[in-house]
Amino acid sequence: MMDGLPIGDGWVHVGETAEVDFPYDGTTVARAPVGTVELASRAVEEALAVAPVMARTPSHARRAALMGAHDALAARREEFERLLVLETGKPLVDCKVEVARTLVTLATAAEEVARLHGETVPMDLLPSGEGLIGFWTRRPIGVVVGITGFNYPLLLAAHKIAPALAAGCPVIVKPAPSTPLATIGLVELLRSVGVLPNAAVQLITGDVEVGRALVEDRRIGAVSFTGSAAAGHAIARNAAPTKVLLELGSNAALIVAADADLEAAADAVVRGGYYASGQACISVQRVVVEEAVRTEFLDLLAARMKDVVVGDPRSQDTRVAALIDERSTSRVLSWMDEAVAAGAELVAGGVREGRAIAPTVLADVPDGVAAWDEEIFGPVVCVRTAGSLEEAFETVNRSRYGLHLSVFTRSLATAFAAIERLEAGGVVVNEVPGFRADNMPYGGVKDSGIGREGPRFAIEEFTVTRMAIIRP
Repeated sequence: MMDGLPIGDGWVHVGETAEVDFPYDGTTVARAPVGTVELASRAVEEALAVAPVMARTPSHARRAALMGAHDALAARREEFERLLVLETGKPLVDCKVEVARTLVTLATAAEEVARLHGETVPMDLLPSGEGLIGFWTRRPIGVVVGITGFNYPLLLAAHKIAPALAAGCPVIVKPAPSTPLATIGLVELLRSVGVLPNAAVQLITGDVEVGRALVEDRRIGAVSFTGSAAAGHAIARNAAPTKVLLELGSNAALIVAADADLEAAADAVVRGGYYASGQACISVQRVVVEEAVRTEFLDLLAARMKDVVVGDPRSQDTRVAALIDERSTSRVLSWMDEAVAAGAELVAGGVREGRAIAPTVLADVPDGVAAWDEEIFGPVVCVRTAGSLEEAFETVNRSRYGLHLSVFTRSLATAFAAIERLEAGGVVVNEVPGFRADNMPYGGVKDSGIGREGPRFAIEEFTVTRMAIIRP
């Protein structure tokens, strides 16, 4: 990787660096440059200077830049997979998926460049408009600031950068302090294509003050943030009145109806609850099972827990590894202890295995404890029963979050009732709530955020309509 930070037309050397550690054993992966408030302000100035150039950049150039980055990443995919394992500590299988999804995101954004257009509008609905010609186009919103979380640093950055460039906006990305390496690599790839001005894609690292310097600058066109609800709320307050897109947390639920394929539902809970070591905002956290099948379902779930391999994330067999840091690990363990003290039953796990937390199942978790109410962001699944589907829907909706929810059922009526009744940005039938195709609209309701990602939808968020009215 290049020395320093990609700011302006080149790479700016910085004096301070910080260790990026491998969560599995604590060894140092690399020393990453640490940005400052002054460098953040410089990046904004550089982005503002290049914004008119980006707005005039033809579609073929924007498309070529994105496809060039796609091809460059594809050629180095194994290198990026290994880097992601080291800086995030996620199992290799999840890092392979992350790179694959990043490739889809870049290609889809490139395709959407050709679909960025407007419409004609009839002006003569009032007599005063007779003889007028009207049409609207979509214009870049301006400089985009993208702030990403630690759990999917490459993919989350791609979901900020690619739509911004497709829309004709310069973008400044700020990765999480603990996981900047793959994002720096992505920016380096985009710049190496050589189609767009270098200042069209910049990256700044640093602490909360660096982020505040970016989002509080009134000259920014839009801020796109992925992370916790608390941080997102603070960003929204600090950025106002700038447009803000928030992809925030969740405590994703999966409902098991009495008529469900219980084997498939149990498989889904294991597959959807423990991928990325549970550090995904739409991993299965809450499971609500109809009372009639509770015992059978819990038996099936418990039998599968022995197959969830805990260990070195560099191994292809590992499914759960250490969380991002000790602070996160201690928090998850304390939340589990709180749930058990409040009456929850420990069905599986609940202990440390080295630096990792064993995949855990808690049954009969009550309201009012963090493991049920909040986003646990660890390998913990909480199971509760409901006397009816109506009660299950009410239980799931009784949350401040609403990102993705899931229901397992053989009934078409139940499937459509769930789609109609569940309060979320996405309702998934007979699959994990963690399913996301990167070309679909993705986002939440309530405290799970505002706005939608997915290249087509993010491009719309990063553009504004400009109405043209002409009297010939």
